[in-house]
Amino acid sequence: MTDTIFIRGLVIHAQHGVMEHETEVGQRFVMDIELSTDLSESSHTDRLADTVSYAGVVATASAAFKDANYKLLERAAGAVADAVLATFPRVITIKITVHKPHAPIPAIFDDVGISLTRSRE
Repeated sequence: MTDTIFIRGLVIHAQHGVMEHETEVGQRFVMDIELSTDLSESSHTDRLADTVSYAGVVATASAAFKDANYKLLERAAGAVADAVLATFPRVITIKITVHKPHAPIPAIFDDVGISLTRSRE
């Protein structure tokens, strides 16, 4: 059985990017996280110990995202996926979408970003 825990719209200020001003000043990123896990136990016991803590995932994801200055969103999201999978053994799969709403692109756009999915081996 696979269930989903999700966190949408996590706003983080970080210094990721290829351009020099991105690594100096930084910018706003928005992250959406979906976790595949089995919630059958916690749906019966009502105990936090039997599930994955949203607060714990937010803290882990935020720290991993801000831990280093990456050029690519792919690398920043990969760091988040690795950290969450390492910290929360109940998570089977993680899907991360990172939005970069103020990317330095000479165009008018609503949003740009990446999504990646990683599974426990």
